[in-house]
Amino acid sequence: MSPQVLSAWLGLLRSHAELTRAMNAQLVAEHGITLNDYDVMVNLENAPGGALRRVDLADRVLLTASGITRLLEGLERAGWVCKRACDSDGRVTYAVLTDAGYEKLKEASRTHHEDIGRMFTDHFSEQELDELSELLGRLVSDPRCMPG
Repeated sequence: MSPQVLSAWLGLLRSHAELTRAMNAQLVAEHGITLNDYDVMVNLENAPGGALRRVDLADRVLLTASGITRLLEGLERAGWVCKRACDSDGRVTYAVLTDAGYEKLKEASRTHHEDIGRMFTDHFSEQELDELSELLGRLVSDPRCMPG
């Protein structure tokens, strides 16, 4: 592996790790939620009716079935998410963002968006952001980068 490849790869990994660690710490300190909690709540907010099957939610936030169950249990205890049974299939359970969850998400979004600006966006020009978006987009759209 060339030094150029290794440098780019390590830069991507370290940047992601440092940014997510800092953003997570900020959300926990200011709002009592983790970055994973925030991700789940955003996905629920953007879902039709504010609800998703738990298995679909796990796929969207890249967690295992047991991982999403543990995360949702904490959000349910806080009153930000609740369970809803499926009317047509008793085996299916939905995660639903509550009104209190919407309010918590709205508060946390201000902090998170400020963090994105301060920790990420402010370091690049608009042209660089366009280029970075295009470059990283190649990875997620390339079938060779997908499992299976």
